[in-house]
Amino acid sequence: MKKITKILMLAVIASLFAVANSNAQVIIRARLTPPRERVVIRSAPPSPRHVWVGEEWVPNGATYTYAPGHWVIPPRRGGVWIGGHWADRRGGSYWVAGHWR
Repeated sequence: MKKITKILMLAVIASLFAVANSNAQVIIRARLTPPRERVVIRSAPPSPRHVWVGEEWVPNGATYTYAPGHWVIPPRRGGVWIGGHWADRRGGSYWVAGHWR
């Protein structure tokens, strides 16, 4: 009986060392699909005064909705369209809407 107890104690101690020295590794591989490319076909301007306003992301509640590019007459003569872009801020990114300059 003492011999079985000693063997069991030795097995428990050996398993404790085995667990204490093990290094668990978790490898996660994610296969992300790239976003679909958008092909923008810019038609000829309706008049020499029209300016192309590129595609935008328009706020829609808690998300954004894609708005395609289009021709527009600037609000003032010689107006230049500054396209929207994503800007980084601590805590995430946000969309800076396009505007006229």
